Amino acid sequence: MCDIFLDHEDSMPVYAFIFPGQGSQSVGMGAELAAAFAPAREVFQEVDDALEQKLSALMFQGPMEDLTRTENTQPALMAVSLAVLRVLEKEGGLELKRVAALVAGHSLGEYSALAAAGSLGIAQTARLLRLRGAAMQKAVPAGEGGMAALIGVDLDQARAICAEAAILRVEGEADRAEILEVANDNGGGQIVISGRATAIERAIGVAKARGVKRAVVLPVSAPFHCSLMAPAAEAMGEALERTEIAPPVVPLVANVSAAKATDPQAIRDLLVRQVTGTVRWRESVEAMAAMGVDSFVELGAGKVLSGLVRRIVPDAATRSVGAPADIEAFLASL
Repeated sequence: MCDIFLDHEDSMPVYAFIFPGQGSQSVGMGAELAAAFAPAREVFQEVDDALEQKLSALMFQGPMEDLTRTENTQPALMAVSLAVLRVLEKEGGLELKRVAALVAGHSLGEYSALAAAGSLGIAQTARLLRLRGAAMQKAVPAGEGGMAALIGVDLDQARAICAEAAILRVEGEADRAEILEVANDNGGGQIVISGRATAIERAIGVAKARGVKRAVVLPVSAPFHCSLMAPAAEAMGEALERTEIAPPVVPLVANVSAAKATDPQAIRDLLVRQVTGTVRWRESVEAMAAMGVDSFVELGAGKVLSGLVRRIVPDAATRSVGAPADIEAFLASL
């Protein structure tokens, strides 16, 4: 077992706390927490104050159209995750560094993981995610980019589909390549690709011709995690250089490296790379399992990551903690 886990008894679970990304949002998220726990209300108020917006009202009441605007979705999902953690800490006496061996998050969830581990403050994280969402939306004009999910493929197959579909052929003109890249390797045969909308359309055809089980265009507002996001990466680089980042109390397993990170400057660089880079979720989960993690606890809205983990490491235990009953059950299990 990896040396970072030597303080765990062999009979005790080795936990990784994981934090969801975009796609886990729903109207009403966080409302039960706010009704039941003062520490959750404090987190939501802190985020509202930081953004000078009643984001909590949008989370609790909608409309969904506004909640799914990426500059709202990103800080909102972080707020729910950190509200859950704050309740675990204040109501249950949980101390992250004594319970979790590692933290990780999917895309924006990486910021939630860093806030959980004390590298960033909650208000600071909310402002960074608001900027991140706005910069991502601004990077590519509406309709010019897109994303698609390929189901039943591995990473090499997805890359081959991207390579073929990226080529734009026009009669009488030289072929040219459009940007089309793997955005998320989610595991369990689920790969998300991202790039020019025209290349995404060709990729659906290429995938079907290659016998891919399922290939669908995703209803997203921008082509996240590909080279088209370079202007957003530049904006985040400038913002993060001005941001104080503390060493996390628990090591982060980063999206773009699928490896541990604890040095603040390294984390800063990884966050910038993440904007245009592939979210290597499958490899991240495999790496955590190889380091001894046998129990994954998803904090926040939805159960997306728990489902992905079960496909990647079927023997691992998973638990989603997002509602008051989940919190009580998890604390009782410790």
